[in-house]
Amino acid sequence: MNIKLIVLFFSLYCLFFISSILFPIDYDWYSHLIKPSYTPSGKTIGIIWAFLYSFISLSVCIIVSLGESFKKAKWFYIIFIINYVFNQLFSYFQFKQKDLLMATIDCGLVFVTAILLTTIAYKHSKTSFVLLIPYSIWSLFATFLNYNIYVLNR
Repeated sequence: MNIKLIVLFFSLYCLFFISSILFPIDYDWYSHLIKPSYTPSGKTIGIIWAFLYSFISLSVCIIVSLGESFKKAKWFYIIFIINYVFNQLFSYFQFKQKDLLMATIDCGLVFVTAILLTTIAYKHSKTSFVLLIPYSIWSLFATFLNYNIYVLNR
């Protein structure tokens, strides 16, 4: 087993939690929002994200393990970085700024870049592609959910 890939996996996995440290959930504010009946509990959302972050990290490690030149896989890495930034900005907009509209827009951008990332992964590794499908699906659901929370609370 390649120690560099293991370090990369855990580094990427941990990087996804930066926004939760920088912009922690304001539970009091969030609990007072009107939410649709299908809103998952906070615990469920946390568990889903923990799995998704592991799938995303593993997907990136698989692409890296192929040893393709940066030029060949550059769009995967570029879209991954853009997606990561949007993913992290969600917590900033939602919990620091308490701006439900910007959080919804950002969530939509996470979805779009997740779809792009998944599509590009298909060209490099079918396994990487499959690992990213749940992320794309969840991002679509999260965008829909956040939009409805925004509408209910404006």
